[in-house]
Formats: sequence, C-alpha cells, structure tokens
Amino acid sequence: MDESKEEARGDTLVDQLCYLGATLRDRVRDALHIGVKRAMAVVCSGFSYDMEVVSHGFVTNISKTDAENEERLHALIDDAEVPRERLAKLFEPEVLPPETSSGAGEGGEDRAVD
Repeated sequence: MDESKEEARGDTLVDQLCYLGATLRDRVRDALHIGVKRAMAVVCSGFSYDMEVVSHGFVTNISKTDAENEERLHALIDDAEVPRERLAKLFEPEVLPPETSSGAGEGGEDRAVD
C-alpha cells in the first residue's frame, strides 16, 4: 500500500474515532441532564432533603388517584426544566470530556434534552 493510501486510511480512522467520541459525549450529556432533571423533580415533590428518603423516588398523595399523582409528577418534571438546565451546566465540565475539534461534536450543546 502506498503512503498516500495509508495516510487517507489514517485520516478516516481519526474521523471515525472523533465521531464516536462526540457521540458518546452527547449520550453522557443527555444522561446527566435527564438525571439531574429527575432528581430536582424528586426534591420538589415534597421531600425534606433526607437523601435516604429522596433516593426512593417521588412522594405520592395517597388521597389522590394514580392518574392525579401521575399528572402531578409530570408537572413537577416540567417545572424542573429551567433549574435542571442551570444545574446540569454547572456539572458538565466535571463530568464530560472536552469537545473534539473535528466538527463531529458541533451542535451538541444546543440539542433539546428531555
């Protein structure tokens, strides 16, 4: 194999690795944001910050129906959107590797997160 073909093959491999890294970074970022959003909704649902209690999930109102509790849960999750974004952005530098310079990771920061 001549030198130019080996160089092209190396460039392709580097591009693929950069793309893989950017994809994994985006997945970790999405998981972080979803986790923080859920955690904030749990805290907002009525817990008193006892982490053992918080670790068991949402507080439901036994006098309400499952549907009413589910509606409340979704409202709490929606209300956590702005604080979740703010808090998650604080943790991003600690959790995520730096973005690649190849362009494969471009646009990841503005993606919608559920």
